[in-house]
Amino acid sequence: MPINILMPALSPTMEKGNLAKWLKKEGDKVKSGDVIAEIETDKATMEVEASDEGTLAKILVPEGTQDVAVNAVIAVLAGDGEDVEAAGAGAGKADAPKAEAAKAEDVKKPAASSVETTAARAPQDDGGAAGKGGADAAPRPAEGAKAPGSKGDAEQAKPARSSDARVFSSPLARRLAKDAGIDLARVEGTGPHGRVIARDVEQAKAGGGLKAPAAAASSAAPAVAQSMSDQQIRALYPEGSYEVVPHDGMRRTIAQRLTQSTQTIPHFYLTIDCNLDRLMAAREDINAAAPKDKDGKPAYKLSVNDFVIKAMAVALQRIPDANVSWTEAGMLKHRHSDIGVAVAMPGGLITPIIRSAETASLSAISTQMKDFAARARARKLKPDEYQGGTTAISNLGMYGIKDFTAVINPPHATILAVGAGEQRPIVRDGKIEIATMMSVTLSCDHRAVDGALGAELIGAFKTLIENPVMMMV
Repeated sequence: MPINILMPALSPTMEKGNLAKWLKKEGDKVKSGDVIAEIETDKATMEVEASDEGTLAKILVPEGTQDVAVNAVIAVLAGDGEDVEAAGAGAGKADAPKAEAAKAEDVKKPAASSVETTAARAPQDDGGAAGKGGADAAPRPAEGAKAPGSKGDAEQAKPARSSDARVFSSPLARRLAKDAGIDLARVEGTGPHGRVIARDVEQAKAGGGLKAPAAAASSAAPAVAQSMSDQQIRALYPEGSYEVVPHDGMRRTIAQRLTQSTQTIPHFYLTIDCNLDRLMAAREDINAAAPKDKDGKPAYKLSVNDFVIKAMAVALQRIPDANVSWTEAGMLKHRHSDIGVAVAMPGGLITPIIRSAETASLSAISTQMKDFAARARARKLKPDEYQGGTTAISNLGMYGIKDFTAVINPPHATILAVGAGEQRPIVRDGKIEIATMMSVTLSCDHRAVDGALGAELIGAFKTLIENPVMMMV
């Protein structure tokens, strides 16, 4: 019997992904454990391994296809002894009636039941639970706002709205519109009875099939996610003077999570200056003493950021009440310091996590961060390597930034923004001296970390940075 190969869920919150590449072609023999395809999520590219043996009879989803739903059949495997051609031919025939039945059922569903299904399946953020105040808990203006009637016969437009003026649309169309920041009330529906379907949203994303916004609705309805309408863009910027670059999944996820953070987390900020003179001397000595391989390359080369990671990890152990995450049910007090470190990559950033960093040596932290950074830029990190964590560090010192404030990444309660180390005049024992100084700013979630507690944490960090030998104790 043919074996269906399904679109895998690469993380607990994944609902869809892009089928980037097939590494096997139709007719190829497949063994259990063979890598058969590459799947792209918003943060990483993952390899898919076969769990069964046989021959790849039919590829149903070609490479390059975007937004493939989890558990959708992407290919069919013919088992040992099976007719490969028959298995491949049967795959298309077997799936067609199911697809037609699904479409028919989707048309029959009332709008209210569709909304319930969407709410039940709404994706969580990629960092874990952040309490009930997340973006999915907010009201959905696009579904509740009144919209002008569709073009054409007035009688044809009536079934396209429920009794409470909700836009009649498919669950997939609503998810696509939400991701794209498009008001469904402005989308021309081409489905049965004016229903908005997925292709209508895709056309709207390209700038077509949008109705003009109603004046009454624009003054009374809450602001939608899209900051400027097509008409406003054309009024502000001459046609041909700009290029529209569609948002990819990573940029949308970053926007969603950081908007959620600033809207639901009460931030406050604490800044302190750290003297790096002892750290720089210790770093030079440690790097000089690093063992070398047969090619003469050192086994490790510590950076200032490696010391920052270690110092933050130890500081959280010294101030355990600050090593927490806020949830509506209660405070999560973490036993270990799992430090997320922001890594820039094309199109956005990602925060791979050094687990139990308080127990790791500086050389181990350095080696692990180099590996994480390389794989992050190639989108090869696994979800468990960037999800979770107890705090994060964002270092812009290499860009010459003196100081800045960072936005907390839920479910963390803190994030440390690290500026450049630079020579500055300081006063010591009544005399002006030159020292290498670094400004750091701690962003705190006031629900979980109060001002005095945050001050204790950043003070402990300063003590460790200025006396790096204490990190080894």
